[in-house]
Amino acid sequence: MTDPHLRVERRPDGVVLVTLDHPRRRNMMSLPMTTAWAEAMGALRTDRAVRCVVVTGAGTAFCSGGDTGWLGADPHASVSELRERMLPFYRAWLSIRDLPVPTVAALNGPAIGAGACLALACDLRYAAASARFAVPFTQLGLHSGMAATWLLPDVAGTAVARDLLLTGRSLDAEGMVARGLVSDVLPDEGFLDAVLSRAAAVAAAAPVATRLTTAALRGGGPASFDAALQWEALAQPVTLATQDLQEGLAAAREKRAPEFTGR
Repeated sequence: MTDPHLRVERRPDGVVLVTLDHPRRRNMMSLPMTTAWAEAMGALRTDRAVRCVVVTGAGTAFCSGGDTGWLGADPHASVSELRERMLPFYRAWLSIRDLPVPTVAALNGPAIGAGACLALACDLRYAAASARFAVPFTQLGLHSGMAATWLLPDVAGTAVARDLLLTGRSLDAEGMVARGLVSDVLPDEGFLDAVLSRAAAVAAAAPVATRLTTAALRGGGPASFDAALQWEALAQPVTLATQDLQEGLAAAREKRAPEFTGR
């Protein structure tokens, strides 16, 4: 593919860094980027060497969202035709939720519209001090898309979702952390290295336990208290039967870092 606007870097610690690479358009979700993204997620989903995936943007923005250039370009298109165009776009970008490993959004700058939804689709989010977050769909005459009406309440609660989706207002990094949209705000200088360090800590944990925990918490966690107990009564014995459990216990006794293999 020519100029796919996406870079994928596999690191030796099991972390994969995916960079939206269209800085001239503030990492707008172009057609080449969307195609490359879907292909990358498909490859990562079956790669057992992957332990954590970090998404960030090139330049000064995380992602400015979808290409607004085509939104009003075909006023004669039917609702059905537009729906058939939007659903594959949503599903391509939200395929990051199909990855069995923890995913991290490193918001190095503004995350706007569909770009904000991409961040919300990740398991963890960190913001640089200069980052911003907004979902200004209604200010463009649009209903929100890319599962914003599910992702925002899931991450930050219904009250925050109503506020941000109905007003379209922008939050700075401190506003994001105050509302639970990100886990932490980190300095601009050295931001990506700091996030990669945290991702490396996630990747260093036992892979089977990490994947099962990720699966349990996606979608807001188990549906009920009893569902949580039933899941844990299955998932914890799975990890008790692994070699990694013995390695973790031995490392704790010997006061050293464990070396987990995913077995």
